[in-house]
Amino acid sequence: MQPTKGSYAAVGLGMMLGAHVSPRSRSEIEHADVVFGLVSDAIVELWLQEMRPDMRSLQPYYAEGKRRTRSYREMIDAMLAEVRAGHRVCGVFYGHPGVFAQVPHHTIAQARAEGFSAEMHAGISAEDCLYADLGIDPGTYGCQHYEASQLLFYQRRLDPSAYLVLWQIGVVGDRSVSRFGTGAAYRQLLLELLAEEGYPPGHEVVVYEAATLPISAPRMERLPLSALVDATLSPQSTLVVPPARPMARNEAMLARIAEIDAASY
Repeated sequence: MQPTKGSYAAVGLGMMLGAHVSPRSRSEIEHADVVFGLVSDAIVELWLQEMRPDMRSLQPYYAEGKRRTRSYREMIDAMLAEVRAGHRVCGVFYGHPGVFAQVPHHTIAQARAEGFSAEMHAGISAEDCLYADLGIDPGTYGCQHYEASQLLFYQRRLDPSAYLVLWQIGVVGDRSVSRFGTGAAYRQLLLELLAEEGYPPGHEVVVYEAATLPISAPRMERLPLSALVDATLSPQSTLVVPPARPMARNEAMLARIAEIDAASY
């Protein structure tokens, strides 16, 4: 008999324990030969182990002072080894497996490059929860999303008339890719950059963290932008900056649209 050719599926559990997992993701977890998990906390991991007692946690690959890129590489290698061995492998991740998650993307790309079947199934992300919890419709003013450190490392153009969402604010400025938090000096640099872009120190912002348990509430702490320097932040913290000025009408473009409208009737 020919050996079974391996395959890989990356699935998301969503953010809230048990409430967000889709039937498709659950099926992949239940029917896989080998299941790996990287979830939000120990309670969620225990819940996943009830479904698959043989689940292999990816959490031990992390360590303080160890570059996250090395941890990611080791996770990818561990999962691909099982795919190459001919197993149906499922990687389970919290939230959406494709949002702020390098490991699923790289594992899928490498598996496909080697001729294996690999796919990703969507999950409810922290962004989805953010819109619901804070009552934000990104279609109203527009919404800009950046990884917080990238905003410092690269020259980006911000629009203060739209929402600004900065992910991983707790590790802003970390060039080592090995720390679980940075301090006030790094945040001060971010505040100076935002001030140059039109966000005043007194502008109200929100530190947001999605709820991961049905018995817990999301963190939605409102504070002036200047208070971010001394705020308590975690690697899960997201900074939501509401628009700091009204949208400016593009009168020239509106006039051209009016001309087209007039010619159409």
